[in-house]
Amino acid sequence: MIAHFFPSLRERPRAALAATLVVALALAALPFVLGLGGNRWVRMADFALLYVMLALGLNIVVGYAGLLDLGYVAFYAVGAYMYALLASPHLMENFEWIAAAFPDGLHSSIWLVVPLGALLAAFFGVLLGTPVLKLRGDYLAIVTLGFGEIIRIFMNNLNAPLNLTNGPQGITNIDPVRIAGIDFGEPLALGGFEIPPVTLYYYLFLLLTLGVILVSIRLQDSRIGRAWMAIREDEIAARAMGINTRNVKLLAFAMGASFGGVSGAMFASFQGFVSPESFILMESIVVVAMVVLGGMGHIPGVILGAVLLYAIPETLREVARPAQLALFGQELVAPEALRMLLFGLAMVLIMLYRPTGLWPVPRHGIDATRRGG
Repeated sequence: MIAHFFPSLRERPRAALAATLVVALALAALPFVLGLGGNRWVRMADFALLYVMLALGLNIVVGYAGLLDLGYVAFYAVGAYMYALLASPHLMENFEWIAAAFPDGLHSSIWLVVPLGALLAAFFGVLLGTPVLKLRGDYLAIVTLGFGEIIRIFMNNLNAPLNLTNGPQGITNIDPVRIAGIDFGEPLALGGFEIPPVTLYYYLFLLLTLGVILVSIRLQDSRIGRAWMAIREDEIAARAMGINTRNVKLLAFAMGASFGGVSGAMFASFQGFVSPESFILMESIVVVAMVVLGGMGHIPGVILGAVLLYAIPETLREVARPAQLALFGQELVAPEALRMLLFGLAMVLIMLYRPTGLWPVPRHGIDATRRGG
């Protein structure tokens, strides 16, 4: 896997093994290093991994297949609400027949909710992709944007006549993940040390993220991945070469959505609460920005873009107020406003000077590290 990030290691197996071990140790030690500054920094790492999964899913649609999707947050919402309904007392409190069928409560296993979240989101991906197969560019963006807003509005209003989502109040008391008797909502005592829940979730999210990366790499190098890229470059030529563009596009929507569904399910278990406000249009725009910023169609670039666009603004949120108090004795600009100002400025500068992204796809005969964009 490491050789996919650094192609120069493909012919140096020992160096690739050493680099893999170094990266593995760094990722394993990261939550303990961040934990020295408080659990909030580990929590930021957890969310960064969730956004990496989201960005890699959207990269299949936008980066590989070239289909602009501004409603990707809908699949994130579908996965989150699916987990919330299957791992909380909400359905039992509102439907007597469910309470009678499950007297001990709905406490679904992660081995059920992760595949189910992927399948359900993939179904909604096909549901979105079917009516937009012939749309391109701005028209596709507008329709997918509307799809994302429709899902959010549904979640906001499906509290009557049957209370499925509890409307704007959201769903609470969602069970944390439990694996092999380990409750991820409680600290784990291990060898005299106590591992907090945020660290347990970090390792879970890291494993899922590595799985998503591996699937993305295999898809990119497969016949399906080549078909997606052919459609991205020239759909008419791809159809002339015998590619079934309809099915290939639907598969791109389904595969990309499945990653969003898994990420949404993990978000619900981590937060213990979901509401429609967590799935606004801005979330979709941020994920699109992660893909574009890092480098569309390039897995290492997308990961870099996701980490930077989540970690840097969140870090600014933490340090903006203390820095202003130290320098000026008062808070001149609200941290949220400053965070969005610097976020927008960074995006403008990067699009001006690195339009293909921070880590774009290498082109044959061109060193991507030396190209100006």
